[in-house]
Amino acid sequence: MVMDYIARKLEVNGIVQGVGFRPFVYQLADQYHLKGEVANTSSGVTISIEGTRAHISQFIKDLSEKSPPLSQIIEIIEKNQPLNRHTAFKIVKSRGQTAMSTLISPDVSICDDCLKEVLDPNDRRYQYPFINCTNCGPRYTIIDDIPYDRPKTSMKHFKMCPECQAEYDDPLNRRFHAQPNACAVCGPHVTLYGRDRERIDTEDPIHHSADLLKKGKILAIKGLGGYHLAADALNPNAVIRLRQRKRREEKPFAVMSFDMETIKKYSNVTTDEEALLTSHQRPIVLLRKKNSNNDDGPVREVSPRNQYFGVMLPYTPLHYLLLNHGFTALVMTSGNLSEEPISIDNDDAFDRLSEIADYFLVHNRDIYLRSDDSIVRRTAGEVRFMRRSRGYVPVPVFLKNKIPPILSCGAELKNTVCLTKDKQAFISQHIGDLENPSTLDFFEMTILHMKRILAVDPEIIACDLHPDYLSTRYAMCQDIQKIQVQHHHAHIVSCMAENKIDGPVIGLSFDGTGYGEDKSFWGGEVLIADLKNYTRAAHMSYVPMPGGEAAIREPWRMAVSYLVDAFGNEIPDTGVLGLKDIESRKIDIIKEMILKKINSPDTSSLGRLFDGVAALCGIRNKVAYEGQAAMELEMSAGEITNEGYDYEWSSGEVLKIKPGPIIKGVVKDIKGNIHPSIISSRFHTTLIRLFTEMCSVIHKEKDLDRVVMSGGVFQNSLLLTGMVKALEEKQFKVYTHKLVPFNDGGISLGQAVVAAAVLKNGL
Repeated sequence: MVMDYIARKLEVNGIVQGVGFRPFVYQLADQYHLKGEVANTSSGVTISIEGTRAHISQFIKDLSEKSPPLSQIIEIIEKNQPLNRHTAFKIVKSRGQTAMSTLISPDVSICDDCLKEVLDPNDRRYQYPFINCTNCGPRYTIIDDIPYDRPKTSMKHFKMCPECQAEYDDPLNRRFHAQPNACAVCGPHVTLYGRDRERIDTEDPIHHSADLLKKGKILAIKGLGGYHLAADALNPNAVIRLRQRKRREEKPFAVMSFDMETIKKYSNVTTDEEALLTSHQRPIVLLRKKNSNNDDGPVREVSPRNQYFGVMLPYTPLHYLLLNHGFTALVMTSGNLSEEPISIDNDDAFDRLSEIADYFLVHNRDIYLRSDDSIVRRTAGEVRFMRRSRGYVPVPVFLKNKIPPILSCGAELKNTVCLTKDKQAFISQHIGDLENPSTLDFFEMTILHMKRILAVDPEIIACDLHPDYLSTRYAMCQDIQKIQVQHHHAHIVSCMAENKIDGPVIGLSFDGTGYGEDKSFWGGEVLIADLKNYTRAAHMSYVPMPGGEAAIREPWRMAVSYLVDAFGNEIPDTGVLGLKDIESRKIDIIKEMILKKINSPDTSSLGRLFDGVAALCGIRNKVAYEGQAAMELEMSAGEITNEGYDYEWSSGEVLKIKPGPIIKGVVKDIKGNIHPSIISSRFHTTLIRLFTEMCSVIHKEKDLDRVVMSGGVFQNSLLLTGMVKALEEKQFKVYTHKLVPFNDGGISLGQAVVAAAVLKNGL
């Protein structure tokens, strides 16, 4: 029996800090009568155990099979070690190491146990807005360094009271080593201010805030990853005023409701969507509205000309306490002016939001790194990210092979950055559109913070080809090897990377714009791609973008361009098309710009074709936010049928898809008074049929049967669902995004993996 008494050292890597892992280990060791110790390290958790061989074997089995729900074990390294004759099992002080490789938990929504306590008048944390335990609460946004211990978080300023300290020290308590542990006696607190920074004298700032919201006031509320701007979603005047002040003309606002029962009053919710809403990540989920005149839900001004609401459940105790005052829904939109980063600092919030918010509900727990709400949509049988941020970051994407430490800088719009470490790609939270100094500052701060907490010193920096992107300019100023990656190649490789496949593949890369190697603006690309290289097998034929970026803001310009491409100088009478409200003088100017190639760069973008068709149908001539025209064209579509338009492509080494036949079909239908819903359906059917046939042609020539789809156009549910179905019916293996967004939020992953392949195989 003595010979059977052994000692083992276990190194556990993964998300094992701040998720109740050490208390779980302590209780498991006690169950199997094991002695030893457990400690956080900078690479995960280290366990030294002594006991019988059978008990240690069962302990290791349970360690991976019964670990806490928020943990994620990547590997357990088991080593023999000499017996130290431990007399008990202890949780010991964290140990730092030179090599930091632990995985940090994302921020987690309040758990059911804490919610029950915060709403219980008999509990000592009743109505305390910062209640948490090892199963919930802030993580990523309050971490300054690792190991994840209180002195390295923004809770270091709050000394625990005796009762909280006793909970923190008790291995059998739910709050054992919960780093943000606090109560009303010793922890952070909320305060209500006017926009003039004068403190409002009130015994209950949250109750007072609820009263103000009911009176139609706009509040800036400090949350988990930054400030929200809040208004009563059932008050049209408040919502309109918020739009005007925030300079957000039409883009939908997200709303938050107290529970599922309330959400179901105004939205249709599937079982899968309910699971997303109630998950501990608590993303914004796009839900179809019950009807356009629903008196039981948010007013139309919340999400105008849109079939969906972006809806989320509360994820902090503060949210629950606020919504518990009888609200059906509150608008909870990012605390910023449009196109700027959200505010996280109290002084910054007063400086930047005082012209928007009437009042400020603030707290004194610092946010170290801003993190917007994540946005997801269930479509084509899978969860798809529109924005991957709070709740999911910094969980890495696990790669097929180890790659060197690389920093990739992403694109200009919907920017994220990515740091790689061995087989892990850490994609940042949503940074935003890199079009102003404040967002660039956030971009640079995010890079520094990720390099510190991940202990990554990149050897390579990857970026886009576009010379004027701020992300490219940043990369070019760094004193390490630089690798530039073509935008649409990065899109395809990002999808390949998350699906752990190598090339070659057929890549359908469809978006609004991306800088091509010929300095044109690409976006309707059919590529033959592997991780290092790509060739253009086909693309949409070039058409001019009259006015450059002005053509993105005013889709009617693209409509004129496509008309000129299809009909020449003698275009049809625009008075019977969707351009009837555009002055003929303006149309003549655009025609002249096109024909004389004045400020009219070429584009092969499929996104621009969507814009042009939307304008021709009278759906949208001017957009208030990116992708609006294409989105409204999608939403206008009726049931998809087999009816479509003619299409053709030119022969040659690179096939060029001519938009002219499609445009002629659209114009014929418009002149025939065919409803836009039917035209939209036929247009979608045409694209599905066209690109499925294109893939079949390439399959015959190249013997490729794997199709990878990426790019923001695939956020279109009709196109995505139709393409997947049609390609699979043709026996193609189809790969799509499920871990990162189709849009430019996934570009940084592709850039990193391309750079690694280039480095491995030579430039």
